[in-house]
Amino acid sequence: MQNKIEEIKNCALKEINEADNLKALEAVKNKYLSRNSEFNNLKKGMKDLEPSQKPIIGALLNSVSNELNSLIDEKNEVFYKKELNEKLLKEKIDVTLDGIYNPLGHIHPLTRTINELVEIFNFLGFSLAENKNSPEVEVEKYNFDMLNVPKEHPARDVQDTFYCKSAANVVLRSQTSNAQVRQMLASKPPIKIISPGRVYRNENISARKNNLFHQIEGLYIDKNVTMAQLKGVLNEFIRLYFGSSRPTRYRSSFFPFTEPSVEIDVQCIMCEGKGCSVCSGTGWLEILGAGMVDPNVLTDAGIDPNIYSGFAFGMGVERLAMLKYAIDDIRLFFNNDERFLKQF
Repeated sequence: MQNKIEEIKNCALKEINEADNLKALEAVKNKYLSRNSEFNNLKKGMKDLEPSQKPIIGALLNSVSNELNSLIDEKNEVFYKKELNEKLLKEKIDVTLDGIYNPLGHIHPLTRTINELVEIFNFLGFSLAENKNSPEVEVEKYNFDMLNVPKEHPARDVQDTFYCKSAANVVLRSQTSNAQVRQMLASKPPIKIISPGRVYRNENISARKNNLFHQIEGLYIDKNVTMAQLKGVLNEFIRLYFGSSRPTRYRSSFFPFTEPSVEIDVQCIMCEGKGCSVCSGTGWLEILGAGMVDPNVLTDAGIDPNIYSGFAFGMGVERLAMLKYAIDDIRLFFNNDERFLKQF
């Protein structure tokens, strides 16, 4: 058996030396050292040896096995390093080349603005109204009637509002104030909510107007709510949104659902009140409308105006975004031009 072991060893050594790659070396290992190899069969035959021969043959088998494994491992390391170096040379990276740009999505400026407005008014104590309280397809009752808008009011005309052809009293809401009405009907004071959303007006599309735009409405109803509180909330909102306190002015106005009503102007962002083309030389920019909730609106919603009072305000999201980011055309928000959107 010793002669047979030496013969197998010599053959294996020869083939190990002749192997010139990892695949050939692996084939030699499988041939001489695998479970089904002739060398392994010799190990299995040790049970038939004389007791005196078993230690001698066992030691020889182990010695040859260790020697062959050691040689194969050494040569395997040489081949591995050689192939790795060849691969690195073929796949080397030229760090002077431009990298591959993977474009990332951007939050739309309108979404960004709405999120910012909601965050500010949440900080001021307002809760976000539920979606069910402000449907975009609305009946006249909640879009006009319960907001104290008379039947002959020009806002009800088809030149201003989109009506549904299949139902005469169904409209695309022209303001997010319907959320205020539905909230007053669904809950009891105190009520302090905001409601952002899309609204629709039958407008001629231009740089300043679109027939689809976004508003955010606010409503606060409780005992002893005053105009002073309204001014405090809106002045703080302006400070938080524009980044610093800015001069404001409150002008008397008229809205059917508030009495008294005001329009709020802020000092022009562009010229700091000196007068420019953006503010038409006045130094002021109108940003929102507001007022104390009309007692008729409270009564129709089942709220006693002798006990409760409140204020409401509404503002255009596009207008606020245009002022903050110096955007001069409302149509840019809806054109999906990547050159515009990538700026935000």
